[in-house]
Amino acid sequence: MRQDKVITIVGLGVVGGSYAIALSKKGYTVYGVNRSKEGLELALEAGAIKEGAHTPEKFFAKSDVIIIALYPNQIVDYLKKYGKYIKKGCLISDVAGIKSMFVDEINKNVPEGSEFLFCHPMAGREKKGFKYADDKVLQGANFLIIKTDNTTLDAIERMSIIAKEIGFGNIRITDAKTHDKVIAYTSQLPHAIAVSLINSDDENSETASFIGDSYRDLTRIANINEDLWSELFLGNKENLLASITAFQNQLAELKKAIEEDDDKTLKTLFIKSTARRIGLEKKNQK
Repeated sequence: MRQDKVITIVGLGVVGGSYAIALSKKGYTVYGVNRSKEGLELALEAGAIKEGAHTPEKFFAKSDVIIIALYPNQIVDYLKKYGKYIKKGCLISDVAGIKSMFVDEINKNVPEGSEFLFCHPMAGREKKGFKYADDKVLQGANFLIIKTDNTTLDAIERMSIIAKEIGFGNIRITDAKTHDKVIAYTSQLPHAIAVSLINSDDENSETASFIGDSYRDLTRIANINEDLWSELFLGNKENLLASITAFQNQLAELKKAIEEDDDKTLKTLFIKSTARRIGLEKKNQK
């Protein structure tokens, strides 16, 4: 197994910046590529990167690993534009929250002699920019590797070593279709519900002052990066719509039981939800 020592991070936002901080602490040589001057300056001041630039040419030529921490719809174009500078043997990866929309297109544009491994670090914050980056968000978080027909065991092993070294917990391997379906339900649906809830009543801000932490916790993820999440929602449209429909059906059943003073149905729903929650807790403890 080769040793990867030089890593370039493209995009020094919350996730890319957190990667850079963690990797530098572990002794990797980390270069940063970022559009904004502020992000580069902050990363340099924090010691997260050895050197930074607005374009990646000189860094790609000497990198063992490249992590492209850009929005999903930017990745393919970035590879087309700068892929020619990537050296042979380089492992390229991403951090995008959806996969199916670009897997085939990326695989078509991977430079000869290198490999693209699709990854999704389940970590981050509802903010944007390097100033919110923190390697603590990676500690113990799940790390998903999305396997395609082109994925090699060598690439999985190389990335797994890096992920474990910077603090990720469970490393799980799945396919793009399953990944996007699960993400729609576990990540995108809660965000959609939080946005809907906090926008549903003009008096919510006043309500929050009475209810306190419970309301704030419930709506925390409504503090959202609108550019990124609009792209994630639309890019995973079919799966997200299916999750929203399933939620609406359950909510409609609950609403009907309340309207009809149907305590029997309410108790049945409560018992069912409690049992499923306990089942999930037991599964996670294994």
